[in-house]
Amino acid sequence: MAVRLRLTRVGAKKNPIWRVVVADQRSPRDGRVIETIGHYNAQTNPSTISIDEERAKSWLARGAQPSATVRKLLRIQGIAG
Repeated sequence: MAVRLRLTRVGAKKNPIWRVVVADQRSPRDGRVIETIGHYNAQTNPSTISIDEERAKSWLARGAQPSATVRKLLRIQGIAG
């Protein structure tokens, strides 16, 4: 099973808020997740990023691959990715 750190969309129409989740890469974007480890809101100024650093590092150590966007968010937060 290939596990990936990626974003899933929540929030109202034209008001996206994203959750940072751990999911099987074969599941759909808003489908089944293994664990929610944070959230991201690009609508605020500055953008709100909240990621559980301990859980993210744990999943990365187990071989989970972050998506390109999540990799950027991890770098912004100072978490290796």
